[in-house]
Amino acid sequence: MQLTNRQQNIIDIIDKQEKTSISEIKDKLGKNISIPTLNRDLAVLVTNNYILKIGKGRSTSYGISPYYKIFFPMDSSGYFDKEPDARDSKTDYNYDLFAILKGADLFTSEEKEALDALKKEYQVNISDYPKVLYQKELERLTIELSWKSSQIEGNTYSLLETERLFLEKEEAEGKPKKDAAMLLNHKIALDYLLANKKIAKEINLKLLEEIHSLLIKDLGVSRNIRSCTVGITGTAYKPLDNEYQIKEALEHMCVVINAKDNGFEKALLAVALISYIQPFEDGNKRTARMISNALLIESGVCPLSYRSVDSIDYKKAMLLFYEQNNLAAFKQIFIEQIEFSVKNYFR
Repeated sequence: MQLTNRQQNIIDIIDKQEKTSISEIKDKLGKNISIPTLNRDLAVLVTNNYILKIGKGRSTSYGISPYYKIFFPMDSSGYFDKEPDARDSKTDYNYDLFAILKGADLFTSEEKEALDALKKEYQVNISDYPKVLYQKELERLTIELSWKSSQIEGNTYSLLETERLFLEKEEAEGKPKKDAAMLLNHKIALDYLLANKKIAKEINLKLLEEIHSLLIKDLGVSRNIRSCTVGITGTAYKPLDNEYQIKEALEHMCVVINAKDNGFEKALLAVALISYIQPFEDGNKRTARMISNALLIESGVCPLSYRSVDSIDYKKAMLLFYEQNNLAAFKQIFIEQIEFSVKNYFR
């Protein structure tokens, strides 16, 4: 829904207090709005789950919906200029997040329509795509996905060096061997998912651990759920540090994702929540992106390479989810990358 300036002002007024009455809202908006007009705006905002109506009659008040806090476009200008400990951020794991996401439509009707159109476009594109050209294009997507996903994690290989590694089996001079292993592990994992396209029909802990194991092979990283505390660079957010709580969170996440009937919603939840839970010693975001792609593949959508995304923008969007539980910036990246993949591969 596209908010009017007045509707956004109403939300801003309500957001400053736990509960706000109609009279308080009217007073702060000024004298140019009538009660009937204000009631119509409030009804629209309640219907779209931006605000909550609390109480009845004269005791009616309004509060901000948890759903709105997750999806409203957050102005982060200046936010990241502050040091992590100086930001007004949530530092602890939010146990209420799953309940909010379970009942929420993650995309607007307009976004769903656009995503469905992109899915159909991709399926038309590949329906009569020549087999030899399909394999060449898949090779290109694999190289670019492996490069960008690794670059986000600090890998030093360039795209051309990654291409040479994949096609000529030649490692780049002066680069760590682990960088080459990280890149090749992406290829192995994606090849596995493409060979088993329905493997993510229902995700579970076994699948997460299986894909994680492929991605961290020969990198000196422990397999399976971590039993130690991990910190995330650049944020004061602290993920769960108890092995049993982590397992419970993952199982809860799988239930929420499997209950969704929209492949795009499943994929968005997976990439965000696996990153948020940080279930493994290392390789969490790589696993999140690959599981998200497994869900896209299962639902007949082109995998995401994230080739065109700026690594810093990606990290900032994820930090906003960690620290503010706000998914708007990352959702925008996700939608843009769906469009990028459909418009740039298998054309």
